[in-house]
Amino acid sequence: MTVAKIALSAATFAIDRPYSYRVPPALAGVLQPGMRVLVPFGTGNRTSEGLVLSVEEAEGGKLKEIVTLLDETPVLTPQGIQLALWMRERFFCTVYAAALTMLPTGLWYVLKESYALAPGIDRETWETQTEGRPRAHRILTLLQANGGQAALEQIQALEDLPNPRQTLRELEKAGLVVRQTQARRKVKDKTEPVAALALSPQEALAQMTPRKTTSPMGYAVTSLLCNLGSASVKELCYFTGASRQTIKSLEKRGILTLHQREVFRHTLPETVEVQPLTDLNPQQQAAYAGLRDRMESGQPQAALLYGVTGSGKTQVYLHLIQAALAAGRGAMVLVPEIALTPSLLQIFLTHFGRQVAVLHSCLPTGERYDEWKRVRDGQASVVIGTRSAVFAPLPDPGLIILDEEQEGSYQSESMVRYHAREVAKFRCTQHKSLLVLGSATPAIESRYAAETGQYHLFTLTQRYNAHPLPQVFLADMRQELRRGNATGLSAKLREELEENLARGEQTILFLNRRGNSRMALCSDCGEAPTCPRCSVHLTYHSANGRLMCHYCGYSHPLPPVCPQCGGRFQFVGIGTQKLQEELQALYPDTEVMRMDADTVTATHSHEVLLDRFRRKKVPILLGTQMVAKGLDFPNVTLVGVVDGDLSLYADNYRAAERTFSLLTQVVGRAGRGDKPGRAVIQTWSPDNDVINLAARQDYDTFYRGEREMRRMLRFPPFLDLFRITISGPEESQVLRACAVVRRSLEPWIKPRQHGPEGPEVLGPAPAPVLKVNNRYRYRVLVKCRNGKEIRALLAQVLRAAQQDKANRGLSILMDVNPMD
Repeated sequence: MTVAKIALSAATFAIDRPYSYRVPPALAGVLQPGMRVLVPFGTGNRTSEGLVLSVEEAEGGKLKEIVTLLDETPVLTPQGIQLALWMRERFFCTVYAAALTMLPTGLWYVLKESYALAPGIDRETWETQTEGRPRAHRILTLLQANGGQAALEQIQALEDLPNPRQTLRELEKAGLVVRQTQARRKVKDKTEPVAALALSPQEALAQMTPRKTTSPMGYAVTSLLCNLGSASVKELCYFTGASRQTIKSLEKRGILTLHQREVFRHTLPETVEVQPLTDLNPQQQAAYAGLRDRMESGQPQAALLYGVTGSGKTQVYLHLIQAALAAGRGAMVLVPEIALTPSLLQIFLTHFGRQVAVLHSCLPTGERYDEWKRVRDGQASVVIGTRSAVFAPLPDPGLIILDEEQEGSYQSESMVRYHAREVAKFRCTQHKSLLVLGSATPAIESRYAAETGQYHLFTLTQRYNAHPLPQVFLADMRQELRRGNATGLSAKLREELEENLARGEQTILFLNRRGNSRMALCSDCGEAPTCPRCSVHLTYHSANGRLMCHYCGYSHPLPPVCPQCGGRFQFVGIGTQKLQEELQALYPDTEVMRMDADTVTATHSHEVLLDRFRRKKVPILLGTQMVAKGLDFPNVTLVGVVDGDLSLYADNYRAAERTFSLLTQVVGRAGRGDKPGRAVIQTWSPDNDVINLAARQDYDTFYRGEREMRRMLRFPPFLDLFRITISGPEESQVLRACAVVRRSLEPWIKPRQHGPEGPEVLGPAPAPVLKVNNRYRYRVLVKCRNGKEIRALLAQVLRAAQQDKANRGLSILMDVNPMD
């Protein structure tokens, strides 16, 4: 008997394991690992998707049989299955969830469940058998009125019948109804009709010549096909003026044949002829040579490319990719923000042409699926994208690059909470390839790994064009307030901005808070409107006159007066909307472009905004984190950081690192061309070491201080953090579950807690934002070395918590070294 081991979508983490199913004779020899199937699961035999992990011959036993096959070819390679199994163990997810994360959404299936009257069952029969059972009678009445069949959603919509599944199972067992499951893929392959000659050119023209005058369109189509051999029907109609009916008549006469050809939905930007790469300067050449040697070593390698902003790391990447392609291998380049992909894509297209594919979440589902297929089929060997592009199906990636590797956006917050850097490491181990982590402000963990020899270290200490780093000024906002300046712009920033406007040079202003004001505050009673679903103040948005929650999306119009006392509202703090209004009031004849989550919504709008900023030389670009990194505009000579302290005092041990990185990165946007750059950092704490070191672009000093702080506090890279987050609608239930989790860990923790690397458990403690969308959130934190033993223990604790009936309705998640 042929048996398949299958990972199921219906299995939660608590019961996730390979399930055995019998392979029906029709699928014997067809079914392969990496394909998806539909199978019955559970006592009710509900249909579930599954991923085939292995197919083998085994002795008999009573096994359920696979219902149907969903894929014609495997969607995951053996290496992909191995990666999914590794992700389950490292990130505490199910195998199927890991596999789904690796696939584009266009390949996902939507299961539609319906019920129909069983064959041979008439109304008299089912009415007799359901006498005295009103719930069953109502369901069968609906089926009868609906032509004998109804979708599960229709049955669930019946009034006073909130949970009909038990009744449906009883009817199914009695043989009165049959359950049907249809699987529909979210996106189908796009095809177009193609015409090809069915005869030799001479025979085809000979048949059409007598009709040259009576059927000129048919003759034109045939003549064109004699030259081309085959062409799409759309092109034939366009170039000849023929109708599709003409094409059909030629097919009936046997002159041509029609077939379907797959086409791709994503059209890459038009590119000029592929250009050779520019020469590297001595520092770049030394870094490239060292990295290339490690890429060609035939062993998995990891390296940190640490270079100041504007040092030309991208040029090193391009040369490495060229070397990988020359060796017949592929390459991936990951960026932290979607906004960075357009400019990078244009550079890569210029040098590698149609070998480039782009993968990120702002692409329409169909386009992203087609790009994925181009990579899988070998039509593209260079992949550019955001976090999820690390799963691109390159058959043999010789090089994986994480640009701006310190960014927190490389860690997922979806159903599988993976970090792209860790996945990239595993893929490099699989394929014996090189991982390059590039940054001007490397993560403390990465810099420490380079310091201790886990990574190879390469440095670029000078800008590519040998120009100096921007001159940085600190503006003390306390002094500005004392002088009566309550606006968002200091006198120094206004002075530099006006100088830039007079010279026709461009400015980037960075403020990492969207909206108008941080909150509205009653001037009489001090009341500040809060979100009814979250424990945060509402942010005022002047564009629509509403108070909005940035966590759950709740909003309502700003009341004309305070509902509590009738006083007037004042607005505290400043966001991008308010700053834009201030700038337009100060400089009414100057265009101010804003780039934040409120203006960047439609597909490709990143490209539109940034391209317009470049081509039209818009004087001022104001934005959130989207403008802080990776952008390269030669005419930008001034950068203004409006609130340099915004992230400095956050409730997170990474706050100093994140602030230093943001300030260093955004300051580095200035002076990247031939003109010198300046930057103004506005701050309420000008004596703070982090602010001053960022102003001096002194990463090495910052790293040494932060490293020792982490060592004393036993944070990464010296110990790893496992964070268990439990959320639910009842605060007492969440706290009880957290307490049980902590007690479960203590027998393992206590005997080992002595010494500098001894484990420690902290909590339960509330999340920085306690309530989000009416769910309370508490956390238990475990500090220890990441190893198999602790992962196995935590997986066991997680399973027990999920299976505990007292935790019904709770969400229990595990993060490893979380970035937030």
